[in-house]
Amino acid sequence: MNTSIGNRGHFHRAFSRLMRKKLAIVCVITILSIYCLGIFAPLIAPYGYNEQDYHSIREAPTFQHIAGTDLKGRDVFSRVLWGIQNTVIITMVTIITGGLLIGVSLGLISGYYGGRVDSVIMRIGELFASFPDILLVILLAATLRPRIVDLVRWLEDNTWLDGIVRSGVADYLVISLALVSFSWVGMARLVRGQVLSLKTSQYVESAQATGATTFRILFVHLLPNAIGPIVVTVSMGMGTLIGTEIILSWLGLGIQPPRPSLGTMLLEAGSISALRVVPWMLIAPGVVAWSLVLCWNLFGDAMSDVLNPNTR
Repeated sequence: MNTSIGNRGHFHRAFSRLMRKKLAIVCVITILSIYCLGIFAPLIAPYGYNEQDYHSIREAPTFQHIAGTDLKGRDVFSRVLWGIQNTVIITMVTIITGGLLIGVSLGLISGYYGGRVDSVIMRIGELFASFPDILLVILLAATLRPRIVDLVRWLEDNTWLDGIVRSGVADYLVISLALVSFSWVGMARLVRGQVLSLKTSQYVESAQATGATTFRILFVHLLPNAIGPIVVTVSMGMGTLIGTEIILSWLGLGIQPPRPSLGTMLLEAGSISALRVVPWMLIAPGVVAWSLVLCWNLFGDAMSDVLNPNTR
């Protein structure tokens, strides 16, 4: 059986079904548009994220400041763009390292080898899963932050690397490590279940009989046949990661001022005094955060329908 041809045909049919879902297309366009705004923030943003205009403090939206200014005279639209960039970097790093590299690899190994290897990996996963996700992330972020910041400052003092703390690298490391701690568990369980059902298939047994290496069996024969559930899990998990990153920043454990993040902007705009004086500060970051979480969840639902054989 030529699994590559079968997979290409399956993905072609799935793509055709996805194109017929208008809501999913709208979600994809919205997500890509917001991500492009964040990626190209240095080119698009009309002002620096910490640039202050003392003549435009608490100014309502105008042609000069299309989303208004905050309590320090900083352009809200520019800060939202830079906040989106931080969210994009953190969530993409987390999903690639935790969800895909670690989660998929451990799931493949656990399901294929079984026995003690499977028991050890799954028990470690159950240990992490026994904690509420957001509580575990908060505890890890609070614990890791002083150690990582001290390490980065030591690098600045003892090497030619300068401005690492100011660049936000320490914040990225803290949040990414905290998010990776739980993002791999669900993916590993999912892939393990897929491998357990696929490793007794005829094409896998044929590959083993012809002397195919374990790496080839895992990543050429087993992984492509588990892509569908992985895509659905990643799509639905992105909304959770974005929401968690925003919560961490809102609690003061994420991106640190003066670098903007959607969480800190929502915190600054969410007080009663700010809502009375500068209500527009809440609109731009609130709409962006809500749109990202909603669109990723709706897209995940659409991908579940598209790739689920029971709904064809």
